[in-house]
Amino acid sequence: MKLETIAKPGKPNADDLVPSRYALSVGDLDVLVISDGVLPLPTETMATNVDPAVRAAWFKDMFVGPDMFDWALNVLVVRSGDQTILVDAGLGGQFSGFPRAGQFPKRLEAAGIDLASVTDVVITHMHMDHVGGLLVDDVKQRLRPDVRIHVSATEVAFWDAPDFTFTSMPTPVPKVLRSTAAQFIKEYRDKLKTFDEECEIAPGVVAKVTGGHTPGHCVVQLNSGGERLTFAGDALFPVGFDHPDWHNGFEHDPEESVRVRVRLLQDAAASGELLVATHLPFPSVGHVAVDGDAFRWVAAFWDY
Repeated sequence: MKLETIAKPGKPNADDLVPSRYALSVGDLDVLVISDGVLPLPTETMATNVDPAVRAAWFKDMFVGPDMFDWALNVLVVRSGDQTILVDAGLGGQFSGFPRAGQFPKRLEAAGIDLASVTDVVITHMHMDHVGGLLVDDVKQRLRPDVRIHVSATEVAFWDAPDFTFTSMPTPVPKVLRSTAAQFIKEYRDKLKTFDEECEIAPGVVAKVTGGHTPGHCVVQLNSGGERLTFAGDALFPVGFDHPDWHNGFEHDPEESVRVRVRLLQDAAASGELLVATHLPFPSVGHVAVDGDAFRWVAAFWDY
């Protein structure tokens, strides 16, 4: 069975009326983008190295803000041969104040995919909105005992003693990030498959370390039948096309994050591949074009 939208009989509820999953193919790979929901963040976290008036003007032009905005959360499911791969796991429901996030488990189920069928999980990095979903009791209980969780060795080592020197996060966040990463390692240490620079998760599915956002941050590249898609994780945010040099408050190395982001966007523009990212508006499937010294997002047409 392909990873495609499966309708359920009966009267739809309000949540059913909100698009929450989008299926596509990349060569022989079946791909499903699932919305984990949204969480509210201060607009200042999107650009910490620019004049507040300049930042406010950008948000106004985007019809967002002025003080808070909804940050999209997307996860990816890929089927390659007999492997079903989950890329990131969203926020989970254990954090107060984010009632609209942590949706991926029920939306995965609504798409007809059993968590027990997931053979591999790739963690782009260990921030709480990427590993929190794996800490939900119902998720832990439904994962298969032999599930393989792939994360870079650099990322695991970083969270032993994380450095927040160059971040600019809301005050409570660093403490929660530390505790969540520690809990994730404690819960899943025996299932972790660490790698150094890159790792082939399945035929056509490769995780590759980029660094920047966190030292061990990685992207996931899909390549099959001459078609390509990159899941960029947190290497890219909505403002990154217009202003790739703007720093995000959650970046542990802002300068390196800029270099990673520019390379990623240049590569995507040159190859014409599809790009998906955690925090671009759902379903975040599109292409990148060069626009002078910056870039332009070209959303893909939905295939109904």
